Amino acid sequence: MAASELYSKHARVWLPDAEEVWKSAELVRDYSPGDPTLSLQLEDGTKVEHKIDPKTKELLPLRNPNILVGENDLTALSYLHEPAVLHNLKVRFIDSKLIYTYCGIVLVAINPYESLPIYEADIIHAYSGQNMGDMDPHIFAVAEEAYKQMARKERNQSIIVSGESGAGKTVSAKYAMRYFATVSCSSGEANVEERVLASNPIMEALGNAKTTRNDNSSRFGKYIEIGFDKKHSIIGANMRTYLLEKSRVVFQAQNERNYHIFYQLCASSHLPEFKAFKLGCAEDFHCTNQGQSPVIDGVDDAKEMCNTRKAFSLLGENSDQMEIYQILSAILHLSNVEVKEQSADRCSISPDNVHLVVFCELLGVPCEEMAHWLCHKKLKTTTETYVKPVSKTNALNGRDALAKHIYARLFSWVVNSINAALKSAGKQRSFIGVLDIYGFETFDINSFEQFCINYANEKLQQQFNMHVFKLEQEEYMKEEIPWTLIDFYDNQPCIDLIEARLGVLDLLDEECKMPKGSDDTWAQKLYNTLLRQNAHFDKPRLSNRAFIIHHFADKVRHRLFNLLLKLFEDGEKASGSPSKKSGVSGRAGPTQKDNRKTVGLQFRQSLHLLMDTLNATTPHYVRCIKPNDHKAPFTLDPVRAVQQLRACGILETIRISAAGFPSRWTYQEFFNRYRVLMKQKDALPDRKQTCKNLLEKLIQDEEKYQFGKNKIFFRAGQVAYLEKLRSDKLRLACVRIQKTIRCWLARKKYLRMRESAVTIQKHVRGHQARRYVKFLRQTSAAVIIQRNVRMWAQRRRYQRQRSAAVAIQSLWRTYTARKKYQKVCFILRNKSTVVLQKWARGWLARRRYRRALAAVVLLQSCVRRMRARKELKKLKVEARSVEHFKKLNVGMENKILQLQHKINEQHKENRELSERMSAVTKTLAADRDKQCSEIEQLRKLEQEARTKAARLPSLLEQLTFLQHELEVTRKEKDDLEEQSNIYREQTQKVSRSGLENNVLKSNIDELNKHILEQDQQLTDIKTNNENTKQLETDLAEERSRYQSLLSEHLHLEERHKDLKEEMDFSPVRSFIHKRTDSNYSSNSSEFSQSLGSTAEAAVDLPILLKLQRRVKELEQDKQALMEQLDKKEEAQQEKAKAEKQNSVGRVELDLETLKRQELENENKKLKQDLNMLRKSLTSEHGDAAPPAPGSQPYNILLDQLSSSNEELEMRKEEVLLLRSHMVRQEALKHKVRNIHTLNEDGELWLAYEGLKETNRILECQMREQGHVHSEKLKKLSEEVSRLKNEKEQQQKLFAQNLLLPEDARIEASLKLEITRLTKENLELLEDGERQDKAIRKLKKQLKFYQKKVEDYEGNHEERAQVFPGPSMMNAPVRTVHITRKEKEYQGMLKYKQGEEQRLLKNLVTDLKPRGVAVSFTPGLPAYIIFMCLRYADNVNNDQRVSDLLNSTISSIKGVIKRKGNDFEVVSFWLANTCRLMHCLKQYSGDEVYAKHNTAKQNEQCLSNFELSEYQQVFGDLSIQIYRQLIKCMEDILQPIIVASMLEHNAEQGVLGAKPTGMRKKSSLSEEGVATVEVLLQRLSLFHSTMGQHGMDPELIKQVVRQQFYIICAVTLNNLLLRKDMCSWGKGLQIRFNVWQLNEWLVERELTDCGAKDTLEPLLQAAQLLQIRKSTEADAQAICSICSALTAEQIVKLLTLYTPVNEFEERVDINFITTIKSLLKDRVESSTLMMDTKKIFSVTLQFSPSCVALETIQIPASLNLGFLSRI
Repeated sequence: MAASELYSKHARVWLPDAEEVWKSAELVRDYSPGDPTLSLQLEDGTKVEHKIDPKTKELLPLRNPNILVGENDLTALSYLHEPAVLHNLKVRFIDSKLIYTYCGIVLVAINPYESLPIYEADIIHAYSGQNMGDMDPHIFAVAEEAYKQMARKERNQSIIVSGESGAGKTVSAKYAMRYFATVSCSSGEANVEERVLASNPIMEALGNAKTTRNDNSSRFGKYIEIGFDKKHSIIGANMRTYLLEKSRVVFQAQNERNYHIFYQLCASSHLPEFKAFKLGCAEDFHCTNQGQSPVIDGVDDAKEMCNTRKAFSLLGENSDQMEIYQILSAILHLSNVEVKEQSADRCSISPDNVHLVVFCELLGVPCEEMAHWLCHKKLKTTTETYVKPVSKTNALNGRDALAKHIYARLFSWVVNSINAALKSAGKQRSFIGVLDIYGFETFDINSFEQFCINYANEKLQQQFNMHVFKLEQEEYMKEEIPWTLIDFYDNQPCIDLIEARLGVLDLLDEECKMPKGSDDTWAQKLYNTLLRQNAHFDKPRLSNRAFIIHHFADKVRHRLFNLLLKLFEDGEKASGSPSKKSGVSGRAGPTQKDNRKTVGLQFRQSLHLLMDTLNATTPHYVRCIKPNDHKAPFTLDPVRAVQQLRACGILETIRISAAGFPSRWTYQEFFNRYRVLMKQKDALPDRKQTCKNLLEKLIQDEEKYQFGKNKIFFRAGQVAYLEKLRSDKLRLACVRIQKTIRCWLARKKYLRMRESAVTIQKHVRGHQARRYVKFLRQTSAAVIIQRNVRMWAQRRRYQRQRSAAVAIQSLWRTYTARKKYQKVCFILRNKSTVVLQKWARGWLARRRYRRALAAVVLLQSCVRRMRARKELKKLKVEARSVEHFKKLNVGMENKILQLQHKINEQHKENRELSERMSAVTKTLAADRDKQCSEIEQLRKLEQEARTKAARLPSLLEQLTFLQHELEVTRKEKDDLEEQSNIYREQTQKVSRSGLENNVLKSNIDELNKHILEQDQQLTDIKTNNENTKQLETDLAEERSRYQSLLSEHLHLEERHKDLKEEMDFSPVRSFIHKRTDSNYSSNSSEFSQSLGSTAEAAVDLPILLKLQRRVKELEQDKQALMEQLDKKEEAQQEKAKAEKQNSVGRVELDLETLKRQELENENKKLKQDLNMLRKSLTSEHGDAAPPAPGSQPYNILLDQLSSSNEELEMRKEEVLLLRSHMVRQEALKHKVRNIHTLNEDGELWLAYEGLKETNRILECQMREQGHVHSEKLKKLSEEVSRLKNEKEQQQKLFAQNLLLPEDARIEASLKLEITRLTKENLELLEDGERQDKAIRKLKKQLKFYQKKVEDYEGNHEERAQVFPGPSMMNAPVRTVHITRKEKEYQGMLKYKQGEEQRLLKNLVTDLKPRGVAVSFTPGLPAYIIFMCLRYADNVNNDQRVSDLLNSTISSIKGVIKRKGNDFEVVSFWLANTCRLMHCLKQYSGDEVYAKHNTAKQNEQCLSNFELSEYQQVFGDLSIQIYRQLIKCMEDILQPIIVASMLEHNAEQGVLGAKPTGMRKKSSLSEEGVATVEVLLQRLSLFHSTMGQHGMDPELIKQVVRQQFYIICAVTLNNLLLRKDMCSWGKGLQIRFNVWQLNEWLVERELTDCGAKDTLEPLLQAAQLLQIRKSTEADAQAICSICSALTAEQIVKLLTLYTPVNEFEERVDINFITTIKSLLKDRVESSTLMMDTKKIFSVTLQFSPSCVALETIQIPASLNLGFLSRI
């Protein structure tokens, strides 16, 4: 393809930039060959002119189409170059939050600096067994590929993890080892995986440290070989370490730390076991405080120390653990040893130095000698040995060298100890090595460690290049295409520079062996030897103590500053430590030859050994990238990223791929993707030939592609060109479709406008005609009005004249009449004056007479008063004289005697009267007490009477009110009927929604009240339902816990049995999951580990029985709680009824209570009066005696008492009236018939009888009418609400349709019609179901009545036989035919004792389920075993019963153990085990189960033994078999679920697959493609098999629910881990597949089993892929729709959403943040994946059998002739 075609206007290119490395730009004009510049426009709008190099004439790299951005594999990009790689990684890392990306055979891992939920066990299971290209890039995918190749090819594997410090190498290696430990299981030894993983905390503590780039940087390289046996299970591990950074022990840069173990020890120094070490804070020691950063944020060193100690304990290092800590503490104290300078070449250490003393105590060496040898050195000659002092600097260097050497030896010893602990006694068949080593490093000051690191990376890069080239060559040879040698970078010259003869290492070793070797002499040797001979070696311009090496990634400058001195000191301490010990003890021994090896030589030898190991394995590469230097999460620095991409060889891989044919397609994939570029006639049956023909037309240059055997190979850029052609073709098709649609819309709009114009003209013309007619009518009306007005005016004038004449006449006549009247009045006035004068004069005379009479009387009284005064004076004078007194005293003595006699008599009378008075007072007191008691009784009666009396007028009022209400309701009824008739007539003529609101507005309030009441009732019902649901969930949780405990118990039981068998019969054998070549692998234990043995079943039977009892108790608690709920509901219903009944009489009782209160008040007054009377009668004031009878107080008291008695009598009568009224009310409530007995006279009853009857009649009528009225109101209200809703919906739809265009109106009308039809169909289905239920109920009733009739006829015949009538006695005798009576079987099978094993061998062990399921009765083995059990029960032999049942259990377990992978066998025995359990329950005689039996079946119940415990045992066995059935189904369905639900797509076309990279997805051939039809066939086979075996329908529903959950979980988990599947078209395909599954449920009548609900997460995920994802309203809609998905799943799907075509858009990051903010308050589990191993708790509901045992016959094919029917 010419450059002018690619570099056309609007083409996008990459422009170099200093800050961002590459910037995106767009061509402003077309490029033609020869143009000196490219006119570009950046994304911010600035225009740039880029000059083209006239020598190379290289153009800017082109940018890939947007559809290819964000691919899983970088080799899938059409344009392979540095900016494309960087941009793809940036999009995946920042936008999609994906840290893993493939680059051919390399996995690129970018450190997110944030914990991600992508390493859980469920994700490990999801990647297990999958091909590497099927899932999204992940470290687990690389580990699975290595594990799979090891298992299939029997070849050792290695995973090479490299990268610079802080890139995440250690974490990646750790997760790879965790994957191996999870997917494999140990063989022969327990906890091997745990011990392998336990080595990580130890190595991190001893070998990791905080640096400026990483808080947990590995400061050594390690290669871990994980060993596997022949069953591919981990049996051990071995670790090799490389290049420990010893200098960190004594020196740390700013903001760095020493190794973690030192800080962990200091943080745990307060523990008692560490007191002897005399440690303190980390700031107190010189080797831990140099970096001034002793704490890492978020890390607790004390807690990490606990983890380290646990890891040591797990590896069996308990005895040596404290010694290790002792040595480390000694190193800490050694760093604080101070050296004092005495002279320039002499120094000393005080023997009393505290830290030195502690150091010597911890290591067990003499303190004086240690102080001496730290400040002196020994020089040996051939004849003598000299001891020479050293300077302070050399002494400090010697001290540090000793510390480094001790730490290095300790580190090596710990590694050897770990290897010894991980070593296995078994034979290792293969291994997988994980190499965690430094990446290429370059700093401002590069030490010897960086030199060795870069040297190792050169070797690894050479091996990597050779491996990539080899794979490319093998691929081309496999496809048989011509290929040319690809030129790639060969770094052998750089390696020779370092390791060849007279290379850098050789010269370094030679200089180290020289006695007076120095950095300067070594530098001169390097310059003289290598500067001119090797181009990879260079010398800095301004330095004579440095050199530069040009590596494959970059050039590195090494500065020589005391390098040889440090190496010499390290070597001296390493080699001289034995001699020092001998020197201390006085013995000088020779050093070993191995200890004289230089550091460079040791590293070179270990590196060669490592390369030999790697070359002998199949390598897998993981390149870790550090995104930035600030440890910011999900932030990518382009400059740093490009540096690392160049250093780790990613760009070299891209260059090698781009030099050949990087894009590769299978013929079928190419056809599916680019079928739109060909015509229908070009599509041939031969896909290969079709693709060839198409490519020859599209690409003229044949060198741009090659045809292989199975694939098409394309050069770089060709796929982008094909994608451009495809998008152009689709765009033209879209334009054509838009043109046609717009034409159709415009024509439709024109026709609509024309039609509207015609309509407007029609209406305008009609309006004009109406206006003209109106004008004519108005003119004729005006004439008529004028005529009438004129007539009215003339008539009015005449009437005025006439009325004026009449007025004049009336006035004249009144004047004449007035004159006559005045004359008459004058005559009458004269007569009246005379009369008035007469009466006035008489009145005056009488007044004068009265005055004179009063004056005379006054005079007489005055005179008489004067005379009386004079007489009084005379009598006073006479009384004062003596004679007068004498006359008075005559006879006084006699009178005195008489008076004394009278006094005595009166005293006697007074005594008698006092006695009488006391008697009377006593009688009065008794009467008072009686009256008080009567008053109290009367008060009570009065209170009751008031309440009863108050209801009498209320009843009358209620009667009138009810009559009035009855009349009103009748009128309303008539009005409603009239209105409804009018409404129906009007709705037939007009629309249905016109007059309803006006007609029935009055009923809305009442209906609202009814609705509120119903809402309250519904809330009560909902609360009750919630309580029942909570109880059900609690029961389900308990059941699931019990089932999990049962499975664990049986797992341990089986494990015990297997171990016992291995010890008795064979060497170590345990069941390990054997990995095969299938796409599915599971690490779950086989069913053989969950089924119990025969021998152990008897031993562990008490445990099972305890569990059974516990389940029984839980079920009883459940039943009790359910009964309590039922009672509460009944009580609430009764309470509601009582409240309704009481509310009727509350109005009447209110009046009665008012009257009763009045009577109570009056009684209180009476009581007060009586108290006053009592006080007046009983109280005595002073000497006054009680009142005598007949006296005035006594009479007053008697009068008051009589009045009170009269008032009491009146109150009694009122109380009696009220009492009778209350009795009547109580009689009405309790329906007392003999109420008239309470009234002695019967007057109340007779008076009220008529009123009561009328009330009853009225109440009945009112109830009937109210019921009828309420029913009519309900019907009308329902109809009103329905019509109202329809009206509102129609109005909304009409309003919406008016706003929509015509095509949208048609679609909306179709949708409305569809919804209406679906509603009608649903209503018809509901009616059909109701009718079916009614038919079933009627059939049951018919059978019941038939049975009753038969029983009645049988009884009648028996009676007729017992008491024959005369007709029977006289009937003639007829002939009777005698027939042979058939045998009546008892439903038992007889067998001899000891034949149980023979029975079960033929019936269980050797039985083939297929023949039994097809030919015989379902559950026949269960029936036969139970009939034998009935015989054992009948003969009352408990040994037979126990032997038969235990043998049955063990036989079934053995069959399941041997054939647990055969679905048919497992289903057959699950059905039979459940049937045997149901038979034990059905024939147990328990009333709960006996009510389901016939009379004959109840006679056949077990009579001698109670086998409820065995019922539970068989229930547990059924649960075990059910779990095995689920596992078997899962194994069958797992390989086809993903292929059928996700991968298969019946309609490719526009939604074809995107181009992929070198890692092609695993695809089946067209003949073996797994489709949804295949999945449905498997499900149908499962369902039919279970039905043929007679499995309970409820159990089948639970199995189907579990099947659909597995389908949903597996599909959704794969969708969450596959970016290529998250597209709009895939969502459409998933919804179609889910619809097919739902249709399958409908066809088999399984819609109520809950399986549809289990598919809800998958359906919501599909809807999420198809819904709009741009605005905030879309985000809210997503949150409301996706209720079954977790927040992590929603965000993950949105992040993974990938457009397949250019017409789709990626999800914006801001939209995802909006979703996160909306979902942050959602309370749910934070797991990303669904649990595929979850098994719902199974409930085995009792299912009685209708099969009669006596009718069962044993087929001869079962070979059970030794059994006989009884």
